[in-house]
Amino acid sequence: MRKSLADEAAAINGPVFDEPEATDGPRRWPWAIGAAILMLTLAVGFMLLETANAMAWLTGGFDGLYGITPAPLLGLFANDLYGHTYYWYGLTVLFLSFLLCRRIVHSPFGLSLQGLRENERRMRAIGCDVLGRKVAIFTISTGLAGLAGGLFAEANAFVSLDVFSFARSGTVLIVLLLGGSGRLYGAILGGTVLYLLEDHLARLSPEFWQFGIGLVLVLVVLFWRGGLLGLLDLALARWRGARTPAAP
Repeated sequence: MRKSLADEAAAINGPVFDEPEATDGPRRWPWAIGAAILMLTLAVGFMLLETANAMAWLTGGFDGLYGITPAPLLGLFANDLYGHTYYWYGLTVLFLSFLLCRRIVHSPFGLSLQGLRENERRMRAIGCDVLGRKVAIFTISTGLAGLAGGLFAEANAFVSLDVFSFARSGTVLIVLLLGGSGRLYGAILGGTVLYLLEDHLARLSPEFWQFGIGLVLVLVVLFWRGGLLGLLDLALARWRGARTPAAP
């Protein structure tokens, strides 16, 4: 639920790629941009981790923030021992966030983002404010990630420096790859499947359950690039083709 809120992010290319002399770089080596963004993400994550550790008076250091006591929801519904109150609270926030994301995707702004994904140069050529749209969607995705962090703190009543770890970002990426990146339902399906897999594999092998998660991820990346939703679309297409009678 918390990870499903943080399913979209945008990266801003440096102004060097706007120069005509440098336009062959990203086109010839597109992986270079992705690798640079990955390294930048790792560097920023480690910087935030060390900064939070140094500011122990504010963050609690490696001990984390503990003793968080959320107030009853609407002043009426207190959290019970089994977490039922915050389950329905989190589900409601997820549903409202999903409606917001769905509205954005099907709006003219969302259609322009799809155009940027398909061909950024063409969108720039027709006068689209590429930088402005990237900043806007990055801000929206950051807000959703912050909302997910707030839910995490309320539900667990504890926040450690683990939230700055690369493993946390990697988990979100696994969720998107499993469900289907670039699709709204993919994050919800991927998060559900990942939690079910973790629970089941941890029962089978408490020591090597992460190996099972990695194996499933490798299989999805190699054979089902569209994730589980892409596999479902393929199965439905074949089923409909088998049911369609041949032309006389």
